[in-house]
Amino acid sequence: MLLVYTHKITPRLTYTFRHIFVRILQIEVNFTTKIEEFITHEGLKLSYTKQPLGSELFIKCSELLFTQGIDYLDINIVSWEEVPCFFQTNFSAEVPCDLFAASFYLISRYEEYLPHVKDQFERFPASESLAYQHKFLDKPMIDIWAYKFRDLLISHFESFRDELNNKKRKFNYISTIDIDNAYQFKHKGFTRSVGGIFKDLSQFNIRNVWLRFLVVFGIRRDPFDMYKRLLLLKKKYGIKTIFFFLLGDYSTFDKNISHGNTNYKLLIKNIADYAEVGIHPSYFSMKNELKTKKEKGILESIVNFPITRSRQHYLRIELPETYQNLVDLEIKEEYSMGYASHYGFRASTCTPFYFYDLDFEIQTPLKAFPFAVMDSTLKDYLNFTPKRAFNTILKLAKEVKKVDGTLITIFHNESVSGSGKWRGWGRLYESLLIELNKVL
Repeated sequence: MLLVYTHKITPRLTYTFRHIFVRILQIEVNFTTKIEEFITHEGLKLSYTKQPLGSELFIKCSELLFTQGIDYLDINIVSWEEVPCFFQTNFSAEVPCDLFAASFYLISRYEEYLPHVKDQFERFPASESLAYQHKFLDKPMIDIWAYKFRDLLISHFESFRDELNNKKRKFNYISTIDIDNAYQFKHKGFTRSVGGIFKDLSQFNIRNVWLRFLVVFGIRRDPFDMYKRLLLLKKKYGIKTIFFFLLGDYSTFDKNISHGNTNYKLLIKNIADYAEVGIHPSYFSMKNELKTKKEKGILESIVNFPITRSRQHYLRIELPETYQNLVDLEIKEEYSMGYASHYGFRASTCTPFYFYDLDFEIQTPLKAFPFAVMDSTLKDYLNFTPKRAFNTILKLAKEVKKVDGTLITIFHNESVSGSGKWRGWGRLYESLLIELNKVL
């Protein structure tokens, strides 16, 4: 156990230290404000306060973990052995920054509470983030700091070397599949099917007209019907896979087939028998708890068990309101923590973490699972080729593997199909599973 001495124990402090030491480094941590208890402790110990008590391992604290509310902060990026960090203390050559305050700033998404320019979908854009502006978005910086600090603990407490090294966690991979459009042609209804035919004809896309005819009359499989293949790949490579289903009413941004369609219900029930499932709250649910509640209820009525996983459609989250609504709806796991426009680690960690509500200064029971990359980010936003996309994902996987974290990706049944605009992308998903299976 690590004992931390500090002059004041706060919710921010305990939240941050437990993420770094318990969830990342697998080290139990306790806190004290009593000097006598700290001095007599014979195990791992660290003081986190204004001045060292003696010659102990000491990190000079900044004010962030001892204050409340939101304020503008002066942030200057410096280097800690070639690794960027901030909240410089200038006290110790070993750790030149308050990495705990820096970690809290990033993982609490403090910057998203400050005034910022939103993108066209009312989202906090990657370009507004500190990580993007200082070019460390593609690195799980909090985990990197934690592993560097573990090395520092080993150098100060040599007798605990074996114990600390044995506490390493294992690299983990979670594949998530968003079902925004369950089928390309099937079960769309007469009006949408006719409208699709006229749209294809107006664009001289005769191939799609013919393919629609073959699918609707049962001669060919629908191009987006990749569910058997996805389940087979899950079983073949032993990959944890979660499917998120869009069940909102039809709108400009929500174009799945009707949640009342019997075939869609059967599809969901079938997948839920073999894989984990979650709700994909529709576009306008970002600030609408009732809409999310309705869609969650629809999914629960289909699968006949409580739904505790969620990912927002279009990754639309407004902090803290969206997450507060999910807490109220008893969602336990949330998978929207990432950017649509760029790959990387939005909260600068590849370790699932509990959402800290800066409005109420409490750790909530909602656990955020940060994803590293999404298929449409690489194709639609960054215009990557399949080969470049594959290499980018592997590069992210290597960064996560260095700190034995959790890599989470987002694919869609559409991209796995390799159909339409995804032509040439069909092999990427399985190729990725093959590579990741070598290190799992």
